[in-house]
Amino acid sequence: MQLDAINDAFVEARDEIEYAVEESETVYFEESLKTAQEAVAEALGQFNDLLDSLDETERGKLQRSMGMKMEQLKAELHTVEQTHA
Repeated sequence: MQLDAINDAFVEARDEIEYAVEESETVYFEESLKTAQEAVAEALGQFNDLLDSLDETERGKLQRSMGMKMEQLKAELHTVEQTHA
């Protein structure tokens, strides 16, 4: 199911962001940040693809149920990028 895949991608992206934060003072940070960016892009891409495939009513339901989670991902990634820029 697409929602399960999106939720899995969300969890993976959060994990990658956490790894990047943990490695922020190491030589591995840039690689971890890149991996986190890719994971967030994947999760957001899956979410947006599903949104695009739904009618207006279902799109609204999905946006209400998962939209904040996706905004959270973007904000967390942005924080890591800005803090360690």
